[in-house]
Amino acid sequence: MANFHPLKVQKIDRITEQSVAITFDVPAHLKNDFKFKAGQYITIKTQLNGEDIRRDYSLCVSPKSGELKVAVKAVENGTFSTHANSNLKVGDVLDVHTPNGRFVFEPNDSKTKHIAAFAAGSGITPVLSIIKCALEEEQQSNVVLVYGNKTTDDTMFLDELLKLQHEYSDRFSIQFVFSRTKEDDSIFGRIEKSTVNLVVKNKYKHLEIDAFYLCGPEGMINTVKDVLEEHDVNPETIHYELFKSSKAEPLTQGITSGHSKLTVLLDEETTTFEMSQKQTILEAALDQDIDAPYSCQGGICSTCIARIKEGEAKMRQNNILTDGELAEGLILTCQAQPITDTITVDYDDV
Repeated sequence: MANFHPLKVQKIDRITEQSVAITFDVPAHLKNDFKFKAGQYITIKTQLNGEDIRRDYSLCVSPKSGELKVAVKAVENGTFSTHANSNLKVGDVLDVHTPNGRFVFEPNDSKTKHIAAFAAGSGITPVLSIIKCALEEEQQSNVVLVYGNKTTDDTMFLDELLKLQHEYSDRFSIQFVFSRTKEDDSIFGRIEKSTVNLVVKNKYKHLEIDAFYLCGPEGMINTVKDVLEEHDVNPETIHYELFKSSKAEPLTQGITSGHSKLTVLLDEETTTFEMSQKQTILEAALDQDIDAPYSCQGGICSTCIARIKEGEAKMRQNNILTDGELAEGLILTCQAQPITDTITVDYDDV
């Protein structure tokens, strides 16, 4: 794919003991390519220990900041996250894909809105971008953040959030939640049903929330969504992004002959070959050295979306596409297995 560009690391800031913020130097001729909406992510590609590594990281700055900046938290056995926190240096060059993602906030200053965000751990990164954008570009809108972490020391962007709260004290409120320490004005525990009720039925009941933005582990997101829907919140106003999902098992029902003839349309080129119906469409395409777009391969980003032009496929799981998009033939190719003898997918028509 032509959307990866080599970018130099301009700055690395330590934000917690286990996380860093990485700012990239974007050349003038690529500025338009790297424009983004609040909440979007970039895919970073590099070689580590002879292996091709791709990872998604949400941008943590506002679209008007003029920066391209992500935060990377080291995770246990994490290949790139460990490298970023221990070995990456200013001046290093990484291949970076242009911004992507559907977990977005688009400001409209002609309308006053009330926004509530729920984030846990590194899920704060896209939420921080959304908060900054809302505060900067919607002069009358109010933002409430519920932010869960283990301790204050583990809390990414703590100082930056407190600074924003001070700067926009009349429009921005934070409810911290800590699972391992008791702090003044914070909730002890995790983000759970009672935490959501505090926002919508108690502490902020005077605000009629127009949109909810959730980012974090699957369990937290499901809990918040379920409680909001119990309170008759319109599901269309609940936007979420997982940073980790439970692994889906391969499909067995619906498999017909065991093989399909797959035609892939990508970058205005057409490739046709036989594939096993036990594979996903993305796996089969990569086996044929087709440079299909992908990143997480876990069904939680939107990088690998394509449109079915002929045939049918079933997905192992879907955390991204709406019912309307599914009806239009869109699929996550990292999750989709063909169930017809022939199938055609188009990566260009999305």
